Amino acid sequence: MTVKLRRSLTTLSLVAVMYFNVSGGAFTTESLIVSVGPAMGLLILTLVPILWSVPEALIVGELASMLPEEGGYYRWVYHAFGPFWAFQNGWWTWMYSLVDMAIYPVLFNQYLSWFMPGLSGGAQWIISLGVIWIATAVNLRGAGRVGLASVVSGSFILLVFLLVSIAAAPHATHLPWVSSGKTETTGASAIGVGLSIALWNYIGWDNASTVQGEVRDSSRSYPRALAITLPLVMLGYLVPLSATLAATDWTKWHEGGWPDIARMAAGQLGEPLAVMLAIAGMVSALALFNALLLSYSRIPLAMASDGLLPKGLAKLDKRSTPRNAVLVSAICYSIFALLSFVHLVVADVLLYSMALFLEFAALIAIRKKSPGLRRARRLRGGEASLPPLAVARWSRGFGPFPTIGTAALGMTPVSFASGSDPAPGGECDEEENDRVNRRHDLVKRRHRTLEPVHQADGAQCDDPGRDKWSKSPAEESPSRSRRYLLGESHALIVPHVHPIGRKKVAGKLQLTGDPGLSGISA
Repeated sequence: MTVKLRRSLTTLSLVAVMYFNVSGGAFTTESLIVSVGPAMGLLILTLVPILWSVPEALIVGELASMLPEEGGYYRWVYHAFGPFWAFQNGWWTWMYSLVDMAIYPVLFNQYLSWFMPGLSGGAQWIISLGVIWIATAVNLRGAGRVGLASVVSGSFILLVFLLVSIAAAPHATHLPWVSSGKTETTGASAIGVGLSIALWNYIGWDNASTVQGEVRDSSRSYPRALAITLPLVMLGYLVPLSATLAATDWTKWHEGGWPDIARMAAGQLGEPLAVMLAIAGMVSALALFNALLLSYSRIPLAMASDGLLPKGLAKLDKRSTPRNAVLVSAICYSIFALLSFVHLVVADVLLYSMALFLEFAALIAIRKKSPGLRRARRLRGGEASLPPLAVARWSRGFGPFPTIGTAALGMTPVSFASGSDPAPGGECDEEENDRVNRRHDLVKRRHRTLEPVHQADGAQCDDPGRDKWSKSPAEESPSRSRRYLLGESHALIVPHVHPIGRKKVAGKLQLTGDPGLSGISA
C-alpha cells in the first residue's frame, strides 16, 4: 500500500524537529556537572559528539539519503532483512516510546513547580494529560504545524540560554573548567554515570527519519539537517555551561537547577532570566513531546501500510495526517503516564538498543544487497567502519557498565577519520529513486526479465563502481527518451510520446506511455 503524504516540512523545520528529537536545550546537563565536576563534564560533552554523534550522523545520513521513505529506520530494516525483523524493529521502538514519552510531562511539572510548588499527585497527572493532548492537537494539524511549533520553541529556548551566557560573562571569575573548592569526582563509577548522561543528551539522530515522506527533497534535506543540528546541539550545551561555570561555584549546582544557576551567574539580571529559564523548561518539555509524537506515530503508520498492524492505523485525513496513528499513540501515552517506570527502565533501554543495532546491521546489508542504490552521501571506510559504533551503541543499553562501549568508541576515530564523500549517483534526488522503484515493481508484476543494456556516455546517475554501458539505439534521441537504472544491472527506456503498449527495440523490451510514469521530463 502506498501512503500519500503532504511534503510540508522544509529543511529549517526538519532541523527544529531533529533538535527536539535529540536535545531540547541544555536542561539536564547540570546533572553531568554535579556528577563529575566541570573539567570532566566539559571534556565529555566535547568528546562524545566527535566520537559518537558524528559517526552516527554519517550512518543515519547515508541510510536516509538511500531510502527517503516514510517510516525511516523501520523501512531500512525492512529493505535489509524483510518483514519479520522490520516488525521487531518497529515494535521494540514503539514499546520503548511508551516509556520514553512519559518522561516529558514529568519534566514539564518539574519546571512548573518553580512557579507552583506543592502540587498534588492528581493535579500533576491532570497537567501531564494536558501536555499530551495539547501536543496531540498540534500533531493532528499536520507535520507542517509541528515543524513551525518546533522552530518557534527552539528559537525561544536558544535565545534564553544565549541571554544567560551573555549576562554571565561579565561576572566570570575563573576558567570554566577550574574547580574551586570541592574536589572533582573522577572514579570509574562517576565517569560512567557522566558518560551515560552525555550519551543520553546526544542520541536520537535517527528519530526524525520516520517523517521523511513528509519532508521536501528529503534525500538531501536530512543530511543537511544533520550537518546543521549536530553543531547547534553541541554549542547549545557548551556555551551556556562554560559561561555559567566561569561565574559560579559549581558545588552549589543541583539537578533541575538552571533557574538557580541563572540567579547565581547573572547578577541583577538573574531573577528575570531565572523566570525565563523556568518557562523555557516547560516549553522544552512540551516541544520535546510534540516533536517525538510526530516521529513515533509514523511507526504504526508505516507498519499498518505494510499489513503488519491493523489497516485503520494507515488511514489519512483530509490534511494528509495519520489521525488514527496519532490518536492511538496519544491514548497509550496517557495510560502510561499513570504508571511507575522504575522497574521498566532496564527493559526500556534494552529494547531501544536492540532496535538501533538492527539499523546499523541494515546499512551493511543494504550496501551488499543493493550496491547501486543511489544516495546523497556515502560513509567512507566500508563495512569495517560500522561494527565499532554498533558495539558502542549496543553497550549503551547496559547503563552502569559502559566499559565495552567506551572501548569501542575509542576505535571509531580510526574508522571515521576520513569523514564522508559524495556517493555514486549523489546528484539524483528522491523523485528519481521513487521512479526507479516504481519501474522495478512494474517489471516484476509483468514477470518480464530485462536484458542488460549498456549505458550511454554521460548518462545521469552513473555509478563509477559499475562497468560502463554503451548506448542503446532507442537512446539516440535524448529529447524523446531517458534511461533509468533498474535493480542490479538493468535499464528501462521510457519515451514520452507513444501510446500505452510494449514493443521490442533492438531486441530490448521497451515499455511506452505508461500512465504511472507521468511527470518525467526528458
